[in-house]
This record gives sequence, C-alpha cells and structure tokens, in this order.
Amino acid sequence: MATTAIIIAGGSGTRMGLEVPKQFHLVENKPILLYTLEAFQDHPSISSIGVVCIDGWHEILQDYATRYGVTKLDWVISGGDSAQESIYLGVQRLQGHCKDDDVVMIHDGIRPLVDPAVVSDVLAVCHEHGNAVTSLPYNEQIFTIDPSDPNTTTHYVPRETLRRVSTPQAYRYDLLASRYQEAFETGVGIGASSYANTMMVDLGVRLHFAAGSDKNIKLTTPDDLALFHAYVLGKTLPPTKVGNREDT
Repeated sequence: MATTAIIIAGGSGTRMGLEVPKQFHLVENKPILLYTLEAFQDHPSISSIGVVCIDGWHEILQDYATRYGVTKLDWVISGGDSAQESIYLGVQRLQGHCKDDDVVMIHDGIRPLVDPAVVSDVLAVCHEHGNAVTSLPYNEQIFTIDPSDPNTTTHYVPRETLRRVSTPQAYRYDLLASRYQEAFETGVGIGASSYANTMMVDLGVRLHFAAGSDKNIKLTTPDDLALFHAYVLGKTLPPTKVGNREDT
C-alpha cells in the first residue's frame, strides 16, 4: 500500500504583499514550499510527492527539489482557478498510477510546520477508516449573528461540539477519485471555499478525526510569515504538544 502526498501550491498569495508567490518566498535562503516538501520527504511512510504548482514556477521548483535532496518528488503540474480545482487536477494525475487501496494525502504547501506525528496519525486513521482529517479542539467562544441586527447576537455554539480541521488529510485513492468525479459532474462540493474535506461531507461521507498541532499554521498574512521566520531562527515557539484526536 503506497502513500502519495499531493502538495497544493497553486496560489499567488496576493494578501501577503510579496514580490513572488508566497510559497516561493525565501526564509533563510530556502523557499517556504521546500520546508513543506522536506517534511514529507523525511517521513518514512510517504512513498512519493506530487505538487500542484503555480504556472511559471515548475522548473524553479524542480531545481530547488534537486538542490535540497527531495528525491520523492515525482511530478509537478499546474493548478486550477481554486484550491478545489487544483486538488482535482492532482487526483486526476494519479489515475493509472494508484491502486484503489493506496492512500492519498493532501496538504497545503504554505503549512511548512507539519509535525511528523500528525502525518503518522492521519495515516493510521485513514488506514483504519478510509479517510482522516487532522483536527484540534476549538478553544474560543463562537456566537452567531442575529439576522435582524448583525451587530448583536442571542445565540452561541457550544465549543465542545466544534473541531478545527485543516491539512494534512488523507483518503483511500478509490474514495477520493470517485467523489471528485461525482462532485465535478454534479456541481456539489466545488464552491470557491470548498476543499476535499468539505466536499466529502457535502456528498454524504463520514469523516474521521486524526491528531492535530497548533504549530501547523497556514502562512496567510505577514504576521504568520513573521511567526514562521521566528520559528526557523529558533527564537520563539516552544515545543508544541500534538493534540490527541479525542481532545476536547
């Protein structure tokens, strides 16, 4: 049973205000995306890596991968107009290369601090149930807006009923391929903010929680980037406990 990691790196990162796509921004002379790739390169359960990349950066990525010894990188393709389209293209690229019971792990290229223990737990849950999504408890209070007065509220959502879900997430190849085909044929689960996990739920699939880590931040804003810089330089961020999948 093989495991392929699909890394989604097709965004331009305009909100970051950088001169290059944020996944190629250099931190200590190494692109952010390479930190992500190295995490999967170093994990013994990952068989191969594919990257869905922004146009014009394929050769640059291949050069960096060679330079930093990312030998598991098998292919690089262009992304779509959304993260969901990019994942779909990556799944299509695996057709004829994966067996039904192979595992496909999906991860955001701009989450470079993925913990190997998280990857291991996601894989363990996926092997047991056919899918797995990394998750953490939600520790803030959530209130809903009153439709009659958006500046007020009369209702909250108990936080013990909530989980924060991100990447990595993993699926059996046959489940992932069949559901993406269904989604793009029916138009279900492919909205602008959709992702593999939300699509699965929209199509009636029960998802299974795996462990998560607060360190696994998505680099979206300049503040996120500053935090990552600090982590790489070893100035902040004490060791982070990986959350148990049953934590609340």
